[in-house]
Amino acid sequence: MSLPDPVRLTRAQARRIALAAQGFLDPRPAPGTATMRHVQRVVDRVQVVQIDSVNVVARSQYLPFFSRLGPYDTDLLDRARDRSPRRLVEYWAHEASLVPPTTWPLLDFRMQRAHADAWGGMQRVALEHPGLVAAVKAEVLAGGPLTSRQVEVALEHDLPRGRDEWGWNWSLVKNALEHLFWSGEITSAGRTAQFERRYASLERVLPKEVAAVAVDRAQRPPHEEAFRELVMIAARAHGVGTEQCLRDYFRLKPEQARPALVSLVAEGRLFPATIEGWKRPAYLHPEARRPRRVQAQALLSPFDSLIWQRERTAAIFGFDYRLEIYVPAHQRVHGYYVLPFLYGDTLVARCDLKADRAAGVLRLQSVHWEPGAPEEARAALADELGLMAQWLGLAAGFVIA
Repeated sequence: MSLPDPVRLTRAQARRIALAAQGFLDPRPAPGTATMRHVQRVVDRVQVVQIDSVNVVARSQYLPFFSRLGPYDTDLLDRARDRSPRRLVEYWAHEASLVPPTTWPLLDFRMQRAHADAWGGMQRVALEHPGLVAAVKAEVLAGGPLTSRQVEVALEHDLPRGRDEWGWNWSLVKNALEHLFWSGEITSAGRTAQFERRYASLERVLPKEVAAVAVDRAQRPPHEEAFRELVMIAARAHGVGTEQCLRDYFRLKPEQARPALVSLVAEGRLFPATIEGWKRPAYLHPEARRPRRVQAQALLSPFDSLIWQRERTAAIFGFDYRLEIYVPAHQRVHGYYVLPFLYGDTLVARCDLKADRAAGVLRLQSVHWEPGAPEEARAALADELGLMAQWLGLAAGFVIA
């Protein structure tokens, strides 16, 4: 069977398709009026929301919703993650991420690789302290949701043994919990205000129909089917992207994604595409919107799914972006916590921001404008900074450092 001719797209068309797929054409509600329906709309668009502990402006999971909704009540997102029926659950998707519960079983291939792929401490505790891992799991199943500190206290109460006899400490308990979380034997019921995971059983957290599949591994989708579905989720969230773009969304390996792409194109579930200036073949989701114009404005988290894949960001936006948190201060070019500013369909500036909660202000520590940024973008950026300060409860607004 011959494949259809590739859809030919300019860079501007690809850029607008990407913005539409990520929800930047959806109208924002009036400030402070967003409902759970609006939060769900963002979830349906992006499908994966990255979590990160950096709190220079706000925890990273809250920012993509602000970028698309404007000022909203973050309790809505907490409720979607922490209360039944949950609309989001946590697992290793892109990185530590929030995903719809129905996506969780599709990641079983990663769970089954916990002994091989997890970080060293998790592997060692599973190998060297299987009894501790079993005891930790039993405590979570019996008493969760529990933080790691609460699990340690519970173990000391239920199994009172000397530290020398047990040979474990808090870090071993934490590693045991993380091993069980990675392997899909327990999950997270949310986070505390201190950003600690609250570990719990699958049955307690996942919706009933998902939990039944999750608990019985035999019911989880075969991995080849899961790869296809994950690629389709990524394609819908991208609108259009290369193999590298689609793999990166769930951190799939080439041997996992390529057969899925071949079969999806053959079935007509994805269209082959070429994008002006891109050397790699691309794939277009059949339902992707192809707007002629995008007039958006938004400050983007460094962890926003629109700009995760840096080569893609450079290719369609002409914007070379680097996160400089881990770069020594004297070597930084644009700042510590830099949020790109989207205006129209272009990334036009880089804003180094800090929420100074003690002073009640949002500090714009520096702003670097891209060549050719339109003059009207400056007023738009001031509007967004004002909205962000309002959303963060910084009564003094924003100031230029």
